[in-house]
Amino acid sequence: MRKITALLLALCVLCLCACTSSPAPKTLELFAMDTYMTLQVYGDEAVLSALSQKINVLDRLLSATNEAGQLYALNQTGRVSCDRELTALLTDSLALSARTDGALDVTVYPAVMLWGFPTDDYRVPTDAELSEALSHIGADHVQLSGDAVNLDQGTMLDFGAVAKGYAARACLELLEASDASAAILSLGGNIQTYGSKPGGDWLIGITDPTGETDYFATLSLSGTHAIVTSGSYQRYFEQDGKRYHHILVPKTGEPAETGLLSVTVVCDDALTADGLSTALFVMGLEKASDFYRDSDDFEAVFYSENGTVYVTEGLTNAYRGTDYEVIAR
Repeated sequence: MRKITALLLALCVLCLCACTSSPAPKTLELFAMDTYMTLQVYGDEAVLSALSQKINVLDRLLSATNEAGQLYALNQTGRVSCDRELTALLTDSLALSARTDGALDVTVYPAVMLWGFPTDDYRVPTDAELSEALSHIGADHVQLSGDAVNLDQGTMLDFGAVAKGYAARACLELLEASDASAAILSLGGNIQTYGSKPGGDWLIGITDPTGETDYFATLSLSGTHAIVTSGSYQRYFEQDGKRYHHILVPKTGEPAETGLLSVTVVCDDALTADGLSTALFVMGLEKASDFYRDSDDFEAVFYSENGTVYVTEGLTNAYRGTDYEVIAR
């Protein structure tokens, strides 16, 4: 389900971006970080290879299930002298966890495993199992000093909520150092634009979480932005007539039931956009709205379970689609 959804999103973005007479970009497709990705670059075809290589390196480094990766080794041993990339990602993730009061938490992996999402062996854990897992979840179980990371016994990390954002950030650095004039990267549910698209704005489709249409709205954006969507429709299973999705509340270890189906975040920084899309979903609309009013570095679109769409005021000029209510600062 997650792979199919990611492919549909990538195709949606490709179609929307191709509807002009501007010069065609150079394109590369790959599968990494458990999702389909499409890289489109204007002006410097050579950078596509560097982008692909960078994504594949980060895929191995940051995977919790790849036995050749450093994160896997850290989760198994509880102690690793980390690669610069892993240290930077962990540092920023812990800061984002503190900023969101734990709504984003990269230590939630013990609970994620109980639900079977890493292996697709889905099951509903018992209360006792969740209670045990929760005793190992929380940023206070992580000690980071320089490049040395120590995890308390039983604590494990999962960067699923931020890894593609970090990859997009790294790709943006490569694009800025290249001769590319513009680019759009679709890393599953993560979109990174760079520069000014020839012939007009970037037109980004936001997937319809109900599945009734391909997308319920578009965002018309100019320049460089990270656009990330998180939703309960992206990965889930059903048991005894109830649906359980992959976005867990770190403080309970259970799927978030906050009245939202999806959250799309637009931000200058891709890692922040990635992490906040998950954190805002966990918070729910009311707390997320308050969080928005206390922040100045992102905008968002919320799709609620009752079908109402909420758009933060900074995106109202860019939004085209379903009727919406405005969240003002």
